Amino acid sequence: MSEHYLPVVLKRDLLLPTRHRALFLTTYSAGLRVSEVVRLRPMDIDSARMLIRVEQGKGSKDRLTLLSPHLLEELRDYWRRVRPGPLFLFPGRDGRSPIRATGIKEAFAKAKCRAHIDKPGGIHMLRHSFASHMLESSSDLRGVQELLGHANISTTQIYTHLDFQHLAKVYDKAHPRAKKK
Repeated sequence: MSEHYLPVVLKRDLLLPTRHRALFLTTYSAGLRVSEVVRLRPMDIDSARMLIRVEQGKGSKDRLTLLSPHLLEELRDYWRRVRPGPLFLFPGRDGRSPIRATGIKEAFAKAKCRAHIDKPGGIHMLRHSFASHMLESSSDLRGVQELLGHANISTTQIYTHLDFQHLAKVYDKAHPRAKKK
């Protein structure tokens, strides 16, 4: 597979605060698609079980993904400041409909520009970054597949091609013939 087709991934420290911080952090921290984050409702946040319910994601499938303690605190702060209401976690200007995906994409492009990030790609790179960072940390391809809501594991496997240094460390640690005597 050519590197040209590999997704662009941001380093963890490049996820900078912006006006849309809670939305961007939710997208990244839960590995959501833009179409999923715009439809999130406050009732989809399960702080007792530390989960986020994604209803009718790609392929009209429901799934659960993770709610990190950091994201929960960020969302609580966002809730106190914005008071979005019961319909959508990230409402549009009228308060009755979700924020528009085009608005999110434009805000992300502006945030990248302000942060001097010249890597190509849009907000979907937050999802790619989530997948890559999860695999770097755990090497659990099947678990990441579930969190992303991929029907086929081959879709998730693309992220194993991104960090060869990490894969070499996993190999050296796990493979019985790689250990030096």
